[in-house]
Amino acid sequence: MESTIKNLAVSEEIETSAKLICLGFGELQNLNQSNDFYFLPFQLLSQGFERLMKSYICLGYWHKNKEYPNVIYLKKMGHNLEELLETILKDYFLTNQHPTLINDKLFLESDCDLDELLCIISDFGKFARYHNFDIITGSKNTGINPKDRWSAFHNKLIFSDSRSIDKLSDWELRNEIYGDLSRHILIVFEKFISALARQFIHGNLGELGKQFYIPLFDLALTHEKDFGNKDYRKNTTKYKMILRKVHKRTFMDFLQRNFNKNYVSKPITKIEFKGEWPFYAEKVTIECRYRNWCVVTIDGYDYALNGSAKGRYKLENVHEAGMAILGKSVGDLITMALALGKTTKIPQ
Repeated sequence: MESTIKNLAVSEEIETSAKLICLGFGELQNLNQSNDFYFLPFQLLSQGFERLMKSYICLGYWHKNKEYPNVIYLKKMGHNLEELLETILKDYFLTNQHPTLINDKLFLESDCDLDELLCIISDFGKFARYHNFDIITGSKNTGINPKDRWSAFHNKLIFSDSRSIDKLSDWELRNEIYGDLSRHILIVFEKFISALARQFIHGNLGELGKQFYIPLFDLALTHEKDFGNKDYRKNTTKYKMILRKVHKRTFMDFLQRNFNKNYVSKPITKIEFKGEWPFYAEKVTIECRYRNWCVVTIDGYDYALNGSAKGRYKLENVHEAGMAILGKSVGDLITMALALGKTTKIPQ
């Protein structure tokens, strides 16, 4: 009876951790120029990562000793995510000469970005949640402001990528920088969780571990090419509460596109596009109106490609609407649309 209760508790912890992590990913993607509330994704991810790794260790310990660890064993690890991962790699991670699992271990042991990000998230969970209260109360151990560390990591990523540097001076593309950064960080964290989740599926945590992998199933089976492409925002309260200005195309839109010489459009498919395809849909139509306003049509709805179109027609930005993948630029599509517009003559 006692073992059944403990098994249920482990199962609940894994399910809770998976939900916290996915919500944390969504709040990470919600960060943008008008929302820098990093505290929420930090809180969710620090909790989610800690709960998942401690559940993992409990199952690994059971597989080796046929009993769960006592409270002293787990407490000595505290809230240090780096130490939890070190324990997992040292005592409870098997590759069985499987190429994917070998690569997983190599990533967990040697990825510099993962190491730095876990350190930031871990320190937030241990100390930084009350950084401001430490200042207010005159504590001698105020630590490092987590926002400063997060900003330093952001800046390092921006200035190590020439494309991001170019976007800083481009009014149309500057808003993509947060998406670029979020996607980079998301890929690192997805690989991290995926590597741990695969241990459940491959049975390296024993038969008991196999029983609890369902909440981690999607991440465990994510392929390399799919990392960073999922939009986790749709499960967050902030994203759900935003009123979407989605425009379904009308007969008048049809007439304008087909008979107004100042509306120039072109259908484009993923297969024919040269470059990194930014949309979830396989086919879109780009349109330039009066040489200035760039619109994209996806499944019968219009979205703004550039800021001018968003302001002029009150259209939803294609990234904000979840129709384009965060971190994948639409800059080339804007350039193509504006090039179409140059073929038209604006009436005097």
